Amino acid sequence: IQLVESGGGMVQAGGSLRLSCAAAGFRFERYDMTWVRLAAGKGPEWVSTINHEGSEFYADSVKGRFTVSRDNVKNTVYLQMNNLKPEDTALYYCARGSHAIAISSRQYWGQGAQVTVSS
Repeated sequence: IQLVESGGGMVQAGGSLRLSCAAAGFRFERYDMTWVRLAAGKGPEWVSTINHEGSEFYADSVKGRFTVSRDNVKNTVYLQMNNLKPEDTALYYCARGSHAIAISSRQYWGQGAQVTVSS
């Protein structure tokens, strides 16, 4: 499978970024897709999941600020991040599978997109 993230960058606190993850090599519409982030010196943190039916799930730390969506025609999952905070600074990965699968193994992660939020 192939997962390619894009859209990372550096913003000031309160700003917005939109991450995209283009998928290939599997039947995208059949899979849950998850966003995970890795901050320096910390373990993987689940951010959000959108299941194959389009239901959305968020970590408490991002609820109300981040929005996950998917386009099954473009085989792409998105993460709209608003009101960014310095503590959101991390490498963001999209992963194929549910929350549990994504956190337990990096086998189906993309290459990551750096998000840096300055105060």
